[in-house]
Amino acid sequence: MWIPDLSRHEGPRYAAIVEAIAEEIEQGRLKPGDQMPTHRELANQLGVTTGTITRAYAEAARRGLLVGETGRGTFVKGDLLDFDLSAAEDEALVDLSSNNPPPSAGDLLGQSLAGTLKDLSSRRGLASLLTYGPPAAGAERHRVAGAEWVARSGLKVRPEQVLVCNGALHAMTVVFATLCRPGDTVFTESLTYSGMKNLANLLNLRLQGLPMDAEGIVPEAFEEACRRSAARVLYTIPTVQNPLGTLMSEQRRREVAAVAAAHEVSIVEDDVHSFMLPKPPAPLSSFAPEHSYFIMSTSKSMAGGMRVGYLAAPERMVEPLSTSLRATVWMAAPLLAEIVSEWIKDGTADRLVGQRRAEAAARQELAARALEGFEFDAHPLSFHLWLHLPEPWRSNEFAAQLKRRGVLVSPSEAFVPGREEAPHAVRVCLGTPRTRERLEGALAVVREVLQKTPDPSLSVI
Repeated sequence: MWIPDLSRHEGPRYAAIVEAIAEEIEQGRLKPGDQMPTHRELANQLGVTTGTITRAYAEAARRGLLVGETGRGTFVKGDLLDFDLSAAEDEALVDLSSNNPPPSAGDLLGQSLAGTLKDLSSRRGLASLLTYGPPAAGAERHRVAGAEWVARSGLKVRPEQVLVCNGALHAMTVVFATLCRPGDTVFTESLTYSGMKNLANLLNLRLQGLPMDAEGIVPEAFEEACRRSAARVLYTIPTVQNPLGTLMSEQRRREVAAVAAAHEVSIVEDDVHSFMLPKPPAPLSSFAPEHSYFIMSTSKSMAGGMRVGYLAAPERMVEPLSTSLRATVWMAAPLLAEIVSEWIKDGTADRLVGQRRAEAAARQELAARALEGFEFDAHPLSFHLWLHLPEPWRSNEFAAQLKRRGVLVSPSEAFVPGREEAPHAVRVCLGTPRTRERLEGALAVVREVLQKTPDPSLSVI
């Protein structure tokens, strides 16, 4: 049991206990997740009242040193945002439903953030990053960094064409709020990003899925849909599509862009995954630049909590888009945009991307071994795979059965844009588990359930 040495700490006993806890954590003798003695145990050892320990633990929690949960005890706090243990990762469930990037190896992300914040703290005018100062589209140097980041995809744009947004989903909100009116129809792939479905509900838009093959949207089907539908906006993920993982060839991109241009259909290209490919195909937007709105994010490539995304648009549309941006969040947070700009400039972004690629490849290889003999689609450098279910499994039944076994996946219904029947498949995400061992255990459960038949107890009566 941990017993603090209070002889070096002056003041009231509760304050001395708090200082001792802080010192032990700083020196590594108390580590994140370590359980603290109960109030009564520590009170008996130190010869103080339980009220003193209660007050000390409360103060330590207020300072971010400890965290407690009724019925479990008090623990040394880990991450700054672990407000309580109930909000931390539930050890009884493994989340393979959220398409998060895998954690950084070592502490590159934490060390990079600490170094950048230290450097920024020594600069004059730091407080300007906390004002309403920049225009809605972002400060000039942040738009320059955004143009550089977009150029990594192969799309060359001027900084004046770039708007800094609070992530890719916010960029999508800005685009669709500008281009569409309630009741409008938007083309998507036959299976599309669930965030697009949520956004369509928010903005009262109708989604029309387009037939796909192994490369994505079928140009002939797109052409036919343009003739029959009043839709004049296409939302697409041509590079490592979510949820299917398809990769559209350059020739296919040229064909889809030609159809869009011929029918004056605006292209909203979601390109949050192209950073994973060392040499991605030229963006779809590069073949119809006057009709395209290109979205890149730093959430998957650097850090989800940064919430910095870039929207590259035809220059004539920057002002209307800025108006929509201002109406939603007024402006992206300049401090976060500054950090990301520094990382793009000093190479930190590239190092983080390298880690993401290596870990994604390792986890895809692990998944291929775990699911050998079953049919699934995946890009070898993606964070997810599309698992086809053998008979007699249906998507929702399979997801429910897995949840009972402690594993979460996304049923195909989450990605169907209209009322079409969902395929018998689920999306399995590989990035959220903190370790490969935890992922491997979850995939073993997926394999076990695949080899069984549905549990009749899950049937609807």
